[in-house]
Amino acid sequence: MQRARKMVAGELPREIDGRGVTVAVLDTGMGFHPDLQGRAVCFRDFVGHRKDIYDDSGHGTHVCGILCGNGALSGGRLRGIAPGVRLVVGKILDENGDGTTQAMLEGLDWVLALQREYDIKIVNISVGIGNLREWEKEWLLQKKIEDLWYRGILVVCAAGNKGPKEGSISAVGGKCVVTVGCYDGSFSRGNPRSCERYSGRGIPGSPVRKPDLVAPGTDIYSCNLFFRKGYGRPYTAKSGTSMATPMVAGAAALAFQSDPRMTNESCKQRLQYSATDLGLAWNRQGWGLLNVQKVCAK
Repeated sequence: MQRARKMVAGELPREIDGRGVTVAVLDTGMGFHPDLQGRAVCFRDFVGHRKDIYDDSGHGTHVCGILCGNGALSGGRLRGIAPGVRLVVGKILDENGDGTTQAMLEGLDWVLALQREYDIKIVNISVGIGNLREWEKEWLLQKKIEDLWYRGILVVCAAGNKGPKEGSISAVGGKCVVTVGCYDGSFSRGNPRSCERYSGRGIPGSPVRKPDLVAPGTDIYSCNLFFRKGYGRPYTAKSGTSMATPMVAGAAALAFQSDPRMTNESCKQRLQYSATDLGLAWNRQGWGLLNVQKVCAK
């Protein structure tokens, strides 16, 4: 995480940490971890309908750590991109990372209902459409995501892990979202497990150019759900566009803190225009590699 964070963020002023910004995370939930203590202000379970916040997979906890973990158990070394944000956590995926379109739709409706109460600015969806079992409802999802966008919420979603075939990008990633692919640079050069190799690709020449940008996604160390005091490791490595997505959502939170008057559309443009051009095909890199310092520059 530290290496990936330096790759996209460098050093930022301590006061720029996402404070005052609320991000909704729709995933497998969030479990107990000291680095995430006090982050969640609201939780809803659309799978098991339990009341208390939990995560039976580890995926959601890992994603939340990348987004806003404070790095307490690593002396701050493995902190997330925006450790000051508040979280609204919706569990829409089960312990295997699978879910139904209905759970996703209910989660999106829930975010809309809570938008004003918690001043939700961003939704992080580290889920590819391939993880959902009801493909015929794809258009309903896109319409609901458009509803969030037109209500002023920045929607950040994963490009999916079905690449590198052209057109393999997640179908959730329409024009009203920021779609995030994976790029690892020299960090994973020659690594057969590099997320870059299977990151979802857009369609060349398409009027909707996707992905929007890329971020690191291979062997990202973040909060380990299965850590307990005196047992297990506090951090674990995971790979995928799911890991790249909260880096971009975290950068967006920093941008909203820097400029509270910013709209979701202007934030999307700032993410795009500040990205570092890698000289790769558009359907692979979009506008380029996330550059957090430029995103936060006024």
